[in-house]
Formats: sequence, C-alpha cells, structure tokens
Amino acid sequence: MNAARRPRIAVLLGDPAGVGPEMGVKLLARAANLAVADVVLVAPPSVLAGGERITRERLPATAMRDRAGLGSGPGRLLHLVQPETGEAAMGQCTPAAGRAALDALATATDLARDGLVDGIVFAPLNKHSLRLAGMREEDELRFMQARFGVPGFVCEFNITDQLWTSRVTSHVPVREVADLITKEAVGDAVHILHGALRRAGIAQPRIAVSGLNPHAGDGGSIGREEIETIGPAVEQLKRDGFAVSGPWSPDTVFIAARRGDFDAVVSMYHDQGQIAMKLMGFERGVTLHGGLPVPVATSASGSAFDIAGRGVAGIDGLQHAFDLCVRMAATGEPAA
Repeated sequence: MNAARRPRIAVLLGDPAGVGPEMGVKLLARAANLAVADVVLVAPPSVLAGGERITRERLPATAMRDRAGLGSGPGRLLHLVQPETGEAAMGQCTPAAGRAALDALATATDLARDGLVDGIVFAPLNKHSLRLAGMREEDELRFMQARFGVPGFVCEFNITDQLWTSRVTSHVPVREVADLITKEAVGDAVHILHGALRRAGIAQPRIAVSGLNPHAGDGGSIGREEIETIGPAVEQLKRDGFAVSGPWSPDTVFIAARRGDFDAVVSMYHDQGQIAMKLMGFERGVTLHGGLPVPVATSASGSAFDIAGRGVAGIDGLQHAFDLCVRMAATGEPAA
C-alpha cells in the first residue's frame, strides 16, 4: 500500500433537475473537505450557480476553461467549466439535464484516465435523464467502464456503516435476472468484493451469498438455481480459500449481517440488497463503483425530484462517499 498523499478529487453536481447541485455545493462549502483534498468541480456555470442560489453559499472556486491548467492550477478548489446544455426544468427528466450530467461524467472519467484526478465523487444522477441524453449502457458504472476501457466484471458496492454489499446483476429487468446468474458471475461478485474489503482493511472478509428464490429455493421446491448454480459456486469459493457461506435465504441474510455475522453480503439482483441496505441507513449510505482504475463514489440516495430546489436535501451519504473516496485515493487504491 502506498504512503498517504493529498489526492485530487473530481466532484460532479449530478442531475441539475434534482438535489445534486445543492448537495454538491453544501459538500464543498465545508472547509474541512477542502483541507484534505484538492477538488476539481466539473459542471456548467448555470448548474453551479443554481446550487449556490438554492443553498445561499458561494464557493471559492477558480474557474478554468480547459484542462491544460489543472496540473498546476492555483488553489484547492478549481472549477473546470463545462459547456451549457440548455435549461433543465426542476424536478423533470429531460435531455438537457441528462446531457449536463453525462458530459460531466465523461470529462471526469477522462481526467482520471489521464492521471489528472485520483478519484471521482458525484451527486445523485437520474438514469432516465442519462438515457434521454444518449447513454446506451446499463448504467453510469458501465458508461465509465467503457470510457476507461476496462474489461471484465465491474459492480456497485453499497456500504452502510460497516456492512458492504455487492450484487451479481444490477440495473437489468427482473425477468432477465435468473438467466444472468451463473457460477462465474457469482464467483466474480465474491472476488471483487473480497478484494475491496481487503483494501479497506479487513484481512479475512466474511462474505454471505444470498439465494435467488424465496427461502433459497427450499430444497428445490421453489426453484433450482441454488442447487445447480449458486451452491456449487459457493463451494468452489470455499475450496479457493474464501470465508464465504451460502446460499442464504434472501429474507433473513440481512438480519444476520446486521447482527455482525458477516462483513458483506452478495445479493443476486438490485432490490434484493438495496431495499435492506436502505432501510438500515438510507441517509448515510454510500455507493462505490468497483472494478475501475480509481475510486468512484456517490451517495446511496437518488435525485429526489420531489424536494429539489428547496435546499433541504441532507448530505450525510455524500459526505461519507467523499470521505471514502479521499481515503482510497490518498493511498492510490482503486475500488477493486
């Protein structure tokens, strides 16, 4: 592990029609955050101005029109000015809002790929807006994976307090999930999670693997994925030296995890893990993107169109995401 250093973090304001701009401005208005990292704020001027107007904060940012000066730019907070994409109506999914968010993601990924930033933190996005703007990938993780040129398995880690999760499938229709559950996919999800936990300081992570079906198939009477796919994958992982167990019944595994029996849970699909994790700590939850060359983190909360523009959005989750990204970037550690 590399010695700690002061990292440079790209911060993005998320979907301009949601709570992202106000959350990002609140985050960067905290002097303690600028004391631990240099920040490159990636946003169109109107999106930054909107966040400042809602929060009644003015960030001490030095505007930069291009990336040429980032290597030696003055100050701890630089604003890399992005092109305007058009007016984004508050609380609505629009191509203009999606384009602002997607362009910022693309720019931040390019900066990280070229060694100009050490990590990325973004405020909440809206996937429908991203797709209206032209994103063809499953989600923003796969968008960044393609832009980084990273092959292989990537996944989201969701973190609440000390408990981590990963999942075998992510942002896909539920009707497609069962066909995507393979021995290789289960193994990949455990491997990438195990590596991230090791880098987070847990020497021998205890990982529970959920079943797919109710009661983990109930001996095959409610589905055979546990018998034919998930169980054999778990047994192979045990032979490979992992402290892994399962398949556990999906409706009870998080009870044991909350009790402290496991450091992490691998779920089979998005809502199987996300509902449990958000009930345990929605406001402070973090999403970390695993498998990319640099740490990329955001809050577990969404764009919250219903409260956008009111200045009431909390930032505990985004603060935890920033703290985690800074810690990992300071030691040069990717998410997995």
